[in-house]
Amino acid sequence: MSDLIKFIEEESNERRASFPDFAPGDTVNVHVKIKEGNKERIQQYQGTVLQRKNSGSNGETFTVRKISGGIGVERIFPLLSPNIDKIEVLRKGKVRRAKLYYLRGRQGKAARIKELIARK
Repeated sequence: MSDLIKFIEEESNERRASFPDFAPGDTVNVHVKIKEGNKERIQQYQGTVLQRKNSGSNGETFTVRKISGGIGVERIFPLLSPNIDKIEVLRKGKVRRAKLYYLRGRQGKAARIKELIARK
């Protein structure tokens, strides 16, 4: 029984390692597999990461928010979901908190996040 648990944990750690490091405030592009009938395609969902929940566990999720047609749309992704093809980090955000719920009440320029510039 414990061998099965160890196998699953190792498999999930390999999958977790295949994704780049990202944090709240980062702009990411999530490639999601969509099934329509018997066809399968990949759809991109680009937005700002609001939070990461249950970090380090197999039930880890992250929330991505984007603005579509002037309306904020949030989507919660399980990190280890087989429906996630890949995650690309487009921008690193400079934020001071772990949950960015305050962005929900902001629009336009007020909802901007400064870009983190890596120092050498």
